[in-house]
Amino acid sequence: MNQNPVSETQQNHQNNFVIIMAGGVGSRLWPFSRTSYPKQFHDILEVGETLIQATARRFQNICPKENIFVITNKDYKNLVKEQLPFLSDDQVLLEPIKRNTAPCIAYASHKISVRNPDANIIVSPADHIINDTEAFEKAILKALKATASKDILVTLGIKPTRPDTGYGYIQFEGEQNDVRKVKTFTEKPLLPMAQQFVDSGEFVWNAGIFVWNARTIIEAIKSNLPDLHEIFSEARKDFYNEGEELAIKKAYSLCKNVSIDIGVMEKAENVYVVMTNFEWSDLGTWKSLDSEIRKDKDKIDEDQNVVLGNALTYNAYNNIIKTPSEKLVVVQGLSDYIIAEYDNVLLICRKEDEQKVKDLFNDAKGKGEEYI
Repeated sequence: MNQNPVSETQQNHQNNFVIIMAGGVGSRLWPFSRTSYPKQFHDILEVGETLIQATARRFQNICPKENIFVITNKDYKNLVKEQLPFLSDDQVLLEPIKRNTAPCIAYASHKISVRNPDANIIVSPADHIINDTEAFEKAILKALKATASKDILVTLGIKPTRPDTGYGYIQFEGEQNDVRKVKTFTEKPLLPMAQQFVDSGEFVWNAGIFVWNARTIIEAIKSNLPDLHEIFSEARKDFYNEGEELAIKKAYSLCKNVSIDIGVMEKAENVYVVMTNFEWSDLGTWKSLDSEIRKDKDKIDEDQNVVLGNALTYNAYNNIIKTPSEKLVVVQGLSDYIIAEYDNVLLICRKEDEQKVKDLFNDAKGKGEEYI
């Protein structure tokens, strides 16, 4: 009788752990994503589950539920527990202040290591869209197999479909296998360079999904970010007891703001990429949301407007309209615009200027915290 390899993995790989990073505000999707209620806690595509719920579900065949850890801002604890009620308090790691992804991953990796020194760890943002779960699982299992036997740091690479300037790129070395040595990282290139990357066939998008074993990532942090390593090595003794909250508050007060990409991945020599070919979006901008929603033809009207809400359009083309369903919105004479309302903010912005939304978010702070 043939056995399902995923089920076998689920049964036999108790060393597999997942860290879901869920502390971001998602300001490039403002005003829908807000400081008090970020995008990862929304059913943003209206599919019946929030982004963080979809992320957790994506790993249900990879590791036991008790091996899923979520790290988030302390203000979002209740949202996490409401949406993922299977998590224990020990599985919800609370950051007292924002310090980017390196401290976040250092904290979670050390905590998992205390529980299981042989842990094989996947790190995933909470806001990605991956519909081909089977292909995703195969890629993750391939990476886990590699990191279980080798001291390497692995990232998932997505075959690019366009020269997108909103993503980071990974150049890989040419050996013909599924786990390839990384040559260079390039963060969000300008369009001409992005086009060259895509045309060359030597680059993939950096999905920001990482796989490694606990010992390897802790050693990599020690080598490349020694101050950060020292901070969380000191805090380890207080994990899983009543002293953890105070220890983490002290630790974060000492941490610098640094990403894992800049702090570790771009410096380390033992970085590899697993090649993947499934559709993926980090859903970080209105452009990416617009592209994702357009896959559902039922959400596009005859004038190519994406409509999430209750709208009447006249001489209006190729807009994305995301507004409350209880409010009728009438759009006349606009083309290629973002029209978005949530709570007490209405945004009307040309699509071509969507990279400025984060700046608009920052400007809105001057009007009051209630607008962000």
